Amino acid sequence: MSSPYGAAPGRQIWGVAPLLLAAGDALAARFGAVSVRGELSGYTRAASGHCYFTLKDSDGAAGALRCAMFRRAAALLDFQPRDGQQVELRGRLAVYEARGELQLVVESMQQVGAGSLYEQFLRLKAKLEAQGLFSAERKRPLPAYPQRVGVVTSLGAAALHDVLTALQRRAPHVQVVVYPSLVQGPEAPASLVAALTRAAQRQEVDTLILCRGGGSLEDLWAFNDERVVRAVADSPIPLVCGVGHETDVSLCDFAADLRAPTPTAAAELVSPARADSLDRLATLAHRLQTLVHRRLDSQAQHLDRRAMQLARPAQALARHGQRLQQLDHRRQQALRQALQQATLGQQQAASRLHRALAQQLGRAQGRLQQLAERLPRAPHAPLARADGRLQNLAGRLHALDPGRVLQRGYAWVTGEDGQAITSATAVQPGSRIAAVFADGRADAVVQSVHPQVPVAGPSPDAAV
Repeated sequence: MSSPYGAAPGRQIWGVAPLLLAAGDALAARFGAVSVRGELSGYTRAASGHCYFTLKDSDGAAGALRCAMFRRAAALLDFQPRDGQQVELRGRLAVYEARGELQLVVESMQQVGAGSLYEQFLRLKAKLEAQGLFSAERKRPLPAYPQRVGVVTSLGAAALHDVLTALQRRAPHVQVVVYPSLVQGPEAPASLVAALTRAAQRQEVDTLILCRGGGSLEDLWAFNDERVVRAVADSPIPLVCGVGHETDVSLCDFAADLRAPTPTAAAELVSPARADSLDRLATLAHRLQTLVHRRLDSQAQHLDRRAMQLARPAQALARHGQRLQQLDHRRQQALRQALQQATLGQQQAASRLHRALAQQLGRAQGRLQQLAERLPRAPHAPLARADGRLQNLAGRLHALDPGRVLQRGYAWVTGEDGQAITSATAVQPGSRIAAVFADGRADAVVQSVHPQVPVAGPSPDAAV
């Protein structure tokens, strides 16, 4: 066959499109419908409803397969696919002719389980959360008006351009210090930790921004490294994390003081809008100017009043003179009232004293009269009482006279010693006794003694 490219006869020369079409037909004939298992990465859904992603081995092998799932098949999904999920796909292999790439046209997708990276993400998140690295008490407020902002990212990243553009637009007066670091790859975690440590040691910025653009879970994995997460949590400078797009979530987002959905949003969060600050300054300046004018007007009025008072000293003296006269008049009135009250008090006191003396004198006179009336009777009453008492004693003495007893027939018997004999047992036959009668005495000798039970009165059996 003839060749449009001038090749030798008998040698087949393919065009690009026919070759890709032939390769696609050969793949379809060789493999047909295939099932493959792997981990989702870079999953996106277009506005048309078609889904595009990459399928990788969950064991970390280097193979990657581009996949396309059209809207009809995507509508049959019963879950929301996301990066890191382990899925099982069924479809057919084809060649995407526009780029000459091998792709799998997915007809169905089933969720098998979370991929190894996503499992590591969840395990590390649970561990750090249990240690308190994500607690709300650790979060610090951002400075309201920072003067210098630090940015930790790659010098060649689009995120740095977005942050600088946003800061220049919102707060051109804020200085920016960039701490260069790798943001992807196996060396990225150590580089990020070094940049954060350098920023902490220099202490030259008010706020830090940790940022990079979007990507797959593998692309953002450096921001899920435990070393980086702990460096973010231990940063002495308030830190905002703006990694990936709004749907991307990293462990650094939880450890930072504030999470931003994008790098541009992080720049907007750390810097107040210049226009808003100018408006607030203008408002404060207007309020200050109003207060100053008001104070100046008040002081001017006060000064005018003082000047008017100084301009008319005679009136001031006249007012003071009137005031002195009023005070003197009040003083004189007070003195007169005090004198009148003192005089009235003295009169009342003299009257009370006169009445008291008169009452005491009257009582003394009454007492004196009573004593005068009692004086004539005073000597007779004691004499009468003494005479009555003497007569009473005389009567009692007369009643006790032994002679009266003897006159009634009794005798008083005594022994030779003159002692009274009161019992028959006190004498013996032959004893000499004396019997005293009312009119004389008789001496006798006892002839016999007859003792008996004593009875009241003298014994009739005593023989003399």
